[in-house]
Amino acid sequence: MSMNPPQVDIVVPVRNEEHDLAPSVQRLVGYLRDGFPFTARVTIADNGSTDGTWPIARLLAARLPEVRAVRMELPGRGRALRAIWADSDAEVLAYMDVDLSTDLNALSPLVAPLLSGHSDVAIGTRLARGAQVIRGPKRELISRCYNVLLRASLGAGFSDAQCGFKAIRRDQAQELLPLTQDTGWFFDTELLVLAERAGLRIHEVPVDWIDDLDSRVDLIATALADLRGIVRLGYGLARGAIKVPALRERGRFAAGVLPAQIVRFMLIGAVSTVAYIVLYLLLRWMLPAQAANAVSLLLTAVANTAANRRLTFGISGRSGAGRHQVKGLIAVSLGLALTSGSLAVLGHPSRGAEIAVLICANLIATVLRFVLYRSWVFGAAPPLVPARPVEVEQKELSR
Repeated sequence: MSMNPPQVDIVVPVRNEEHDLAPSVQRLVGYLRDGFPFTARVTIADNGSTDGTWPIARLLAARLPEVRAVRMELPGRGRALRAIWADSDAEVLAYMDVDLSTDLNALSPLVAPLLSGHSDVAIGTRLARGAQVIRGPKRELISRCYNVLLRASLGAGFSDAQCGFKAIRRDQAQELLPLTQDTGWFFDTELLVLAERAGLRIHEVPVDWIDDLDSRVDLIATALADLRGIVRLGYGLARGAIKVPALRERGRFAAGVLPAQIVRFMLIGAVSTVAYIVLYLLLRWMLPAQAANAVSLLLTAVANTAANRRLTFGISGRSGAGRHQVKGLIAVSLGLALTSGSLAVLGHPSRGAEIAVLICANLIATVLRFVLYRSWVFGAAPPLVPARPVEVEQKELSR
């Protein structure tokens, strides 16, 4: 290798992987030599192996100039990644699982936007459109439930926190790594949540992924550790113990963005509520209370979602508009359930009592809808800069 720092440092964390390590690293190096347009280094991070993994890692480092090996006595993928990334001199820091479940052809699209400055963090995702995934139903269900939980509890906008295929710019990693605490599997999620809170742009790459049938990950123990991590991280962020720097001026969680969103959402909500009440009163002359409520809520919900999409969350254009409307209607269904339930409990009250109860129910539904809009319906922040095709970025960076 050249004495100059590589553009990409690819860390492969391993623990007791004496059978998979050599063929996987040789395959990765072969790909880097034949089809990767950037300079790269492979760092084998042995964290606490008790078998023949470390001697194999040293042998690979001696034979392959692109490879180095680092030994850590204590186990923990998060511990290994944090230590090696903090000491790396590469411009982009990446990691992948030793089983190479992710197709290596996704590596260039993963790191190219980071090298160009287009994005700050990149993740492989198995849950986005375009991904091709082969794995058992149990792992699929666990993965989807976990990511839904992240959206509901921490407001995560990224689609797949657990795919072992990620990268981050070194300058951004230096700011965020000191804030991380987890030493195990939750490290990925923790870093992504902090990156999103810092306003960083997270680039997602749909990947082809084949489940490793020989995986020795304890699903129950990992799930419990992840739940503890979510509680710890959420509590720390809520009480201000974890102070995340604003690394980008724009972002859903950057300073000043949330208050402005709340104000715009309330103004749109106020107009929508007035329109809803007017429609309800007009339709009530012709329809029963439940039918008038459902029609009024549906019509105002479509307009409300469109207005919040453009004015509150800054998303323009037709791309994703249909998906946003469908998700918005699902969020509004909570309001329908609350208002319909309230009417059912009332029985046959006066018209004034109907209106009062509907206003109260809609206020509660509005708070729930804002949380869902921000964390799920509209997802990630609007682009910071116009996107360019990855192929163009690769050609320019490889010159």
